[in-house]
Order: sequence, then structure tokens, then C-alpha cells
Amino acid sequence: MRYADLIEAELRQITPADLLELDHLTRARDWVRSGAQLCRIAPPATPPMHLVSYFPVIDAGHILLGDHISSGLWLPPGGHIEQGEHPRETVMRECLEELRMSARFLTNGAAFLTIAETIGANPHEDVSLWYPLQGQAGHIPDYDVREYRNMRWFRFEDSPFDDIDPNLERFLGELRENQLVA
Repeated sequence: MRYADLIEAELRQITPADLLELDHLTRARDWVRSGAQLCRIAPPATPPMHLVSYFPVIDAGHILLGDHISSGLWLPPGGHIEQGEHPRETVMRECLEELRMSARFLTNGAAFLTIAETIGANPHEDVSLWYPLQGQAGHIPDYDVREYRNMRWFRFEDSPFDDIDPNLERFLGELRENQLVA
């Protein structure tokens, strides 16, 4: 199977929750089919559009967010997908690297997809597949201090919405709608 076919198969599993996600899915499918390089080959922004796996850790209406050093935002953990790597493999690898814990998936495939322009000195577009993981609210993992200044649990409704990925609020709404959280 070609790598682009693997990614397209993962995209097909996502049911868009709203018109914005439908637009992002359509753009992502077109991009994958275009033959473009899908994975980052040189940091920070080559190519200027590349795949990312987010893995929000959730439990009982709470989400674990990290004060991400390079972006200055509170973000769910995540990482760049390596060439040839399945996005779920990225989650497993990055979860061990960033949180020093094993990934406990709540869904069989990605639950959400976003395309977002990053901020900072080298803006680029992240095509992010979101894989919710089960965590234990209140337990702060042994996170990578090279990636995060701090890490803490927030109740969904108390997340710092002014300083997060602009799509996080939509993601949390989709989790509630699909009854993946209490």
C-alpha cells in the first residue's frame, strides 16, 4: 500500500462534526492525493504543510494540556508524523517520549481532523489527526520539560480558550456529542 493510500484510509474513518471539519477533510484528501510530501522532512517547516498526530489525554470531563514552549500555547500532546509511519504509531511513540506513558486509545481511528496555521517565527500548516487517549484526571505524567513548561488538567469548560489551539473547543464539543466522555 502506498503511504498516501494509508493516510487517505485513515481520513476516510473520520466523520466530520461540522462544516469546518468537512472543509478540512476535503482539503486534506485533495492534498494527500496531490502527491505532495506529507511528512515534515526538515524542522521547523519543510514542507510548509505536513502531518501531525495530536493525542489529547482525557478523563471524566477533564483534559491534560501542556504549556508548550515553542508555541507559547496550552496544547494537547502531539508530534510530527515520520515518513512511512502510521499516525497511530506516532501517537504511541510520542506518548512515550513526551509523557513517558503508554497510549490508551479511546477510538479505533482518528476522531477529528484539523488544518491549522501555526504561529511563531516559522509559520506553516499542520494537518492534525486527533486521537483521544484515556488518562487519569489529576495525575500529571513525567512530561518532557524540553517540550513543556508546565502540564495540568483542566475541566473541559475551564480550558484556557484564549491560549490554546483554536480547534480544541470544537474537539471537546465533538467528544461530548459522540459520548466519548462523561
